[in-house]
Amino acid sequence: MELYFNPLDLRCKSVIGGIRQNEELILHIYGNNSEPCLLVLQKDGCEAQCLRMQKVPDGWMIQFNLCDCGLYFYHFQIEGKRAACGEERNLIFSETASNYQLLVYDKNFKTPSWFKGGIMYQIFPDRFFRYGNVSVEKGKWLHKNWDEQPEYRMNENGKILNNDFFGGNLQGIVKKLDYLQSLNVSVIYLNPVFKAYSNHRYDTGDYLQIDPTLGTIQDFSDFITQCNNRGIKVILDGVFNHTGDDSRYFNKYGKYDEVGAYQDTKSKYYEWYNFKKFPDLYDCWWGIEILPAVNELCKSYIDFITGKDGVLRYWMKMGVSGFRLDVADELPDEFIKKIREAIKQENQDGILIGEVWEDASNKISYGKRKGYFYGNELDTVMNYPLKDAIIQFVISNDTKIFRQTVNMLLDHYPKCVLDSLMNIIGTHDTGRILTVLGGKHVCTKEEMSKTFLPKDLREIATERLCCAATILFTIFGVPCIYYGDEIGMEGYTDPFCRAPFSWSNIDNRLFSFYQRLSVIRHNLKVLKEGVYNELYADKNCLVYQRKNETELIIVYINRGENKYDLIFNGVLYDLINNTKHENGYLISPHSYSILSSILI
Repeated sequence: MELYFNPLDLRCKSVIGGIRQNEELILHIYGNNSEPCLLVLQKDGCEAQCLRMQKVPDGWMIQFNLCDCGLYFYHFQIEGKRAACGEERNLIFSETASNYQLLVYDKNFKTPSWFKGGIMYQIFPDRFFRYGNVSVEKGKWLHKNWDEQPEYRMNENGKILNNDFFGGNLQGIVKKLDYLQSLNVSVIYLNPVFKAYSNHRYDTGDYLQIDPTLGTIQDFSDFITQCNNRGIKVILDGVFNHTGDDSRYFNKYGKYDEVGAYQDTKSKYYEWYNFKKFPDLYDCWWGIEILPAVNELCKSYIDFITGKDGVLRYWMKMGVSGFRLDVADELPDEFIKKIREAIKQENQDGILIGEVWEDASNKISYGKRKGYFYGNELDTVMNYPLKDAIIQFVISNDTKIFRQTVNMLLDHYPKCVLDSLMNIIGTHDTGRILTVLGGKHVCTKEEMSKTFLPKDLREIATERLCCAATILFTIFGVPCIYYGDEIGMEGYTDPFCRAPFSWSNIDNRLFSFYQRLSVIRHNLKVLKEGVYNELYADKNCLVYQRKNETELIIVYINRGENKYDLIFNGVLYDLINNTKHENGYLISPHSYSILSSILI
């Protein structure tokens, strides 16, 4: 029985990806069979419905709409056999194949237009650039040499204190805004800037104070003003799952002028935390003692973060354009909804991005299905599935996992989310992308501190990175450059992926390539919301296009030995190799490029 259904084909499913509440949806299975066909549709957590599909000359069809937001699953029943989702999202007869998925989102849900089509740049504040005199508080120390390695050795108690600083600050970022503009950066995402003990500042000490090592509140205001003058938005890291033990709220060491939860059960902050045995036994994030976990459903804590005079509104009023939520999958839905509400009330175009490492459309966390994209929580997420797929593709030269991941995202996410995905190939939580692509494995921190890629592996890694970056800048979503990746910085996992920016050692060839990609992205509107379509794929070669009413680009990634003839009508410009082609193009072995209907 030969049947055809693919939810990424508009002939089969009238809307690609998630659908809007009450939006008409048509499903069409193609095939030559006279037997009845049932659509088996089940809302998550509810009983399945069996809906009879209409027999049409070329198969079966059904038209319906759904008024309840949420996650639905479906398959088909034909001749008593179960037909469901294959590896390529094709229809297969199998009792074990996965259901297809359908996400229904609120009719009023939309994502900020200004974010789409842009270029993000992630900065780890202490490590980007230092300007002026910088000092650190007692118990911390400042590296004398900017180009030193971050401290990685444990102290006598077997702990890494993260109390070494390089002095990167807000004034330093301002001094480098010309550099960021040369990459056409439209959004700066800052790792935590609030007062904290550590250099990473994920152990928040005071949510309403800029860390003194970074500067003053006036420095922050000046930074926002300078960014606004250049058309650059700023997104902050929101760390609301835990605080530091050395904080105004917990105050384990008595450094703050308020009574903290650790000091007295009568503290106004006591109910924020979960003490198993007061004061020394308490819930903490992943068992890390210096990060006491917060009870995010505590009313006074919710009010403190999201209320009228709360943390979110304070920084939004300062000109911040949104937040990235640290460990979003550990935050209750109710809390995320309040966070969104606070941000949108201050600025309807404010953005809320979640740190989620898996498929965020159907994520289950602590036994509960998350409703991130139903329309009242996140705008979008960090795109870790795509990151892993890109890396796997350019290292293995095999398109399979990449194509499956892309198809999953296209099928599962609402289009407005898809166009706003925070696309990454490296972050502060992962090894430097060049090191990852170089494939030189080591085991210990000591080895990591001394190991760099030899010339031959670095050349291989650089070629892979250019290929990966080409995908990153042309696929749906927004590319995010992790500071220093564009100049070829190396480094294994934390803390080596957080080394100071190598201003004295820039790989100019790689940087020029990133600049070229940024110019292409900045000038092509099709990369904002243009539809993605796969044109051709085999084991080693992938060709896809982005298209809107006026523009077309074709991107090819050939990781194999074969040549391919690409046939088209009219003229396309090779934007990487600066050549012009009419009616056809020869794809060479081991090559990649961007062909455009518009010359940039």
